[in-house]
Amino acid sequence: MSQKITLAAADGHTFSAWRSDPAQAGRGGIVLLHAVYGLSNHMGDVCDQFASRGYAAIAPALFDRIGRNIVHPFTAEGAAAGNLSYKSLSRAQILADVSACEAALRRRGGVAICGFCTGGTWAWVGAAELAFDAQVNFYGSHVPAHLAFAPRCPTVMHYGDSDQFVPMDDIDRIRAAHPEVLIHVYPGGKHAFFNPEQQSYDAAHAELALERSIAFLDRHLRL
Repeated sequence: MSQKITLAAADGHTFSAWRSDPAQAGRGGIVLLHAVYGLSNHMGDVCDQFASRGYAAIAPALFDRIGRNIVHPFTAEGAAAGNLSYKSLSRAQILADVSACEAALRRRGGVAICGFCTGGTWAWVGAAELAFDAQVNFYGSHVPAHLAFAPRCPTVMHYGDSDQFVPMDDIDRIRAAHPEVLIHVYPGGKHAFFNPEQQSYDAAHAELALERSIAFLDRHLRL
């Protein structure tokens, strides 16, 4: 079961994170980046989901850079506030925290990066700028605006074809710019279909996306 831990980035900043470890030795690790709402309890559950399949998981509280325990509600107002929270952070700050999580997992072997919504955008940037072994990306909100970044590791992405923030035209742009990236599109799926605390949740899509993600990690991560 996930527990809160404290990690330190290279610049001296300390931050909290959810961490969950597999019951046995495990297959590697994964860093999970939260959506605009912050480090919610849902992210602890996601850590548990990956740990139950053999992967040690850490989800950092990226908003600790601006204030401790910032979690915005799953509402339109909360999303707007979360966007402002993310915009107040620099790329260097976010990548420093991500790097600290990667280092904490590296002794497990291969380490993947994963993100949801705006966290998915930062997973895309992190996969291009840091030394991860794989990327799993759930409906990265602003990836189409960052196509100049090229992942340095095998990448799988999950989008719904009814995503209100990333339309199919943008998904096609990702495919065209990065044909090496595996993209799964879920019929009728909306943004945030993986999160049971949001109205757009789709249990069948969430289960399939998780199974595909685990299969992808099993292929690309090595102890």
